[in-house]
Amino acid sequence: MFKILVVEDDVKMNKIYVSALEQNSYLPIAAFDGAEALEKIAEEPVDLVISDIMMPGVDGYSLTRQLREQYPELPILMISAKESYEDKRYGFLAGIDDYMVKPVDIGEMLLRIQALLRRAKSVSERKLKIGDTVMDFDSYTLSFDGKSTEIPQKEFLILYKLMSSPGRTFTRRQIMDELWGYDTESEERTVDVHINRLRERLKNCKDLEIVTVRGLGYRGMKK
Repeated sequence: MFKILVVEDDVKMNKIYVSALEQNSYLPIAAFDGAEALEKIAEEPVDLVISDIMMPGVDGYSLTRQLREQYPELPILMISAKESYEDKRYGFLAGIDDYMVKPVDIGEMLLRIQALLRRAKSVSERKLKIGDTVMDFDSYTLSFDGKSTEIPQKEFLILYKLMSSPGRTFTRRQIMDELWGYDTESEERTVDVHINRLRERLKNCKDLEIVTVRGLGYRGMKK
């Protein structure tokens, strides 16, 4: 489960962000200023930071600079009422990865978080090993029983997504939006076709299986 540090001095907004993250299977950690955020991240590593700019003591810009020095690959999403080009420019120069202007659409925030985590994961984890089965992100290869097979990109990305969060159910729509894009003209049954091909490839694999969750979608499981 991804841990996300929420740094927001507005108690109401902090609770809204934390609640939305919890409902979407993230593990949020709340902080109400930059100094508290630095203390918490020193105690418990996180996968992503959401930060406001205007906070007492250590503001969002200072927090970002300090985080970037200590954790160069940590994704940082800045959320602020400041909307001018200069404010955004200053944020990106400080080291943020993305910027959103208040009032924030929570759905869009979650999409941006997913994209940032996916990008960070692809940089830091190029291989996924479950049992004796290995998925190599760089070559799109699946290896088990002493054999390595290169598989089509979309099939590989679906399998990698499912097995990166074993036991978690992903809807066809979630898979389509992430891997085909939100403006795709492909139908959701396209996912079913790719899943069927993957199951054929995995029929002799002793470590992985793809389970259908009726009426919802699919989940990857360790055998």
